[in-house]
Formats: sequence, structure tokens, C-alpha cells
Amino acid sequence: MFDLSQKIVIVTGASRGIGRAIAEVLAARGAHVVAAARGDNAAATVAAIREAGGNAEVASLDVTDTASVESLIEGVMARHDRIDILVNNAGIVRDQLMLRMKREDWDEVIATNLTAAFTCVHAALRPMIKRRAGRIISISSVVGQMGNPGQANYAASKAGLIGFSKALAREVASRNITVNVVAPGLIETDMTKTVAEKAQADWASIIPLQRLGTPRDIASAVCFLASDEAAYITGQVLAVNGGMYM
Repeated sequence: MFDLSQKIVIVTGASRGIGRAIAEVLAARGAHVVAAARGDNAAATVAAIREAGGNAEVASLDVTDTASVESLIEGVMARHDRIDILVNNAGIVRDQLMLRMKREDWDEVIATNLTAAFTCVHAALRPMIKRRAGRIISISSVVGQMGNPGQANYAASKAGLIGFSKALAREVASRNITVNVVAPGLIETDMTKTVAEKAQADWASIIPLQRLGTPRDIASAVCFLASDEAAYITGQVLAVNGGMYM
């Protein structure tokens, strides 16, 4: 079940947190993972995958640079002749209340979280259409579904991913390409680990399952959507939030 053997997978933002977990879980299921991040930041991810017996390669990528994205896709096609799965995970936050938010904070978040997904899909889609097969999975957020004070830019970018994915799903379904979204809730990452224990307890109290999620929880959802078992699922948002938003 969830066998991804011989699949060529690109994961953006694969250097840490959710992106690293996605790369590791997909590799554990047999995929050859192209772990993409700025510079060689994903080297540790690739080393961990190889140490566990999986297959992976490091890719330098600036998702906000069209030339960088196109170079990545061209390189993957030259080496592997196909792209089976694209996971749009790269993202940033620049939190601030609207009255204090700078235009550059808005622009940077939209460029990295939303426009970059367009750029990556635009570059990877033609090879998928040619092969009449593919999986495109984007990582949104519960904030894109329910909003959050001080995160208007982030919420807009993550909500935009949902609309983008639903429209794209309708466009490419006839080519046997599925397009779906995973929307994480509050997840244990480097950022949340620095928050005081009381704050984490307060967060957990609003989650029916009474705990924060883990990067592996998100990676498992991505693995399912990337697999043959999810072949009849497209245009959907899989919420992985412990019941925080229903």
C-alpha cells in the first residue's frame, strides 16, 4: 500500500520541518526524491534519506526565481526523463497586523507561498501532460481556511493555493493528473518549539485531539495523495488539523 517505487518526486522547501518529513516519508515508500531548497540547505535531508536506504538528490532552488525553477525542472527531466509527483511546500511567514504590515511583507509572502506554486506547476506540467500522468500536491494551512489575526498575507497566500489547485484540477483531470491540497493545523516545528509550554498547552486546548500535529502527520497525508490509492481523488483539501477546523 502507498508504494511509490521508481516515482520521481520534487519536494520544495525540503530542508527542514514539514518539507523534510515529506521527503523522508516519500523516499521510505520507494520514491526517488529531489529535495529542493536554497543553496545546499537540503543536504541534511538527502543524507538522512540515503542513510535510511532511500534514494534522493539535492537540488538548489529559489522558488521565487523563474529561471531557477525552470533550471531545476530541466535538470530533473535530463536525468530522469519524467516528473511523477510535485509537492509545493516552500513557504514563509511575515506576520504583522494589517495596519502595520509593510507592502514588502505582503509581496514576499505571496511570491513565496503562492506565485512560486504557479511557477513550479507551470514548469512541471508539460512533462506530466505529455506522459498523461502526474500528482500535484500543495501545502496550504488551516489559516487559509479560517483566517488568523496578524496573518492576512499568509492567509491570503494559503487560501489562494486552494483556489489555484481546484481550478487546475479541473483543467488537467482529463490527462490523468490529480491536483490536491493538504492543509495542516498547528504543527510541532522549530518555530513552535520555541514557544513557552503554557502557550503550547493553550493551543492544544482548542484542538479536539488535544495535541499539536507532527510533520510526519502531514507527510503521511501527502504520501496517500501521491499514491495510486488516491487515483480517484482530485481538487480536494485534506485537512490535517486534529479537528481544529471542521
